[in-house]
Amino acid sequence: MTILNFHLITFFKRLLVQSCLILVLSPSASAQKHDIPTNTIVGSSGKKAKVTNRSIPRSTKKNIKVYKYLAGGTASFSDRPPKGQTYEVLSYKCFACDVNSPIDWHSIKLYPNKYASTIDAAAQQYGVDAALVRAIVHAESAFRPTIKSHKGAVGLMQLMPATALELGVTDRADPEQNIHGGVKYLAQLLTRFSGDVKLATAAYNAGPGAVSRHGGVPPYAETKAYIKRVAILSQRYRAN
Repeated sequence: MTILNFHLITFFKRLLVQSCLILVLSPSASAQKHDIPTNTIVGSSGKKAKVTNRSIPRSTKKNIKVYKYLAGGTASFSDRPPKGQTYEVLSYKCFACDVNSPIDWHSIKLYPNKYASTIDAAAQQYGVDAALVRAIVHAESAFRPTIKSHKGAVGLMQLMPATALELGVTDRADPEQNIHGGVKYLAQLLTRFSGDVKLATAAYNAGPGAVSRHGGVPPYAETKAYIKRVAILSQRYRAN
C-alpha cells in the first residue's frame, strides 16, 4: 500500500465516522417540531387541558408563549404544554381570534350565569345589549378574569392599560371593574359607529382607528373571524 493510498483511506474513515456522529447527534425534523395543542387557549388553571399531536400553523404558534403548571408543588414554566396535567396559559391570544380554531361556535358551551348580575347591570347602565356583552366576554377571555394577553390586555374584557385608564378602571383583574369598563368602552364604540354592531365589534378587536382608516371592517383575517364568532355567540346568548 502506498503512502498516498493510506492517507486516502484514513481520510475517508474519518469522514465516515463524522457523518455517523452527525446522524446520531442531530435531532430529527419530527423531534424539532413543537406539538402545540390546537385548543391550548381553552386550557386554564384548574382544568385538564387536552393535548393533541396536531401542530398549529407557524402564524398561530408565535402567539402562544408560556405555560405555567405545578411540578411537585412548585410553579414551573415551559414553552410547551405539559402533557397529562393542568396548566395555565400566561401569554394569550383572544379566544375567538384564531382563524384556524377547530371550535364549533354554534355548539360551544355558554356561560349565561357567570358574572350575570354585573353584566346585566353594566349593560343596562350603558344601554348595551347584554347578549352582546356576554359574547364579547366569551370571545375575549372565555369568562376567565385573570387572563393576560401577549400584548398586555387583562381580564374578562381584555382591557389595555391606556384604555382602562381612560375608562377609570384601576384594577383590570377585578371582574366588576373590568366588565363595567369594557361595557362603557363598547357603548362608546357603538355611539362612534352609529350603532353598527359589526363595526363596533371590529373596533373592539382591531381598534377604532383601524375601522376609520379602512372605512369599515379592516381586512384582517383575525378580525373578520372575531366578528363572525361574536355574532354567533351573541345570537346564542340572546336565545338562551
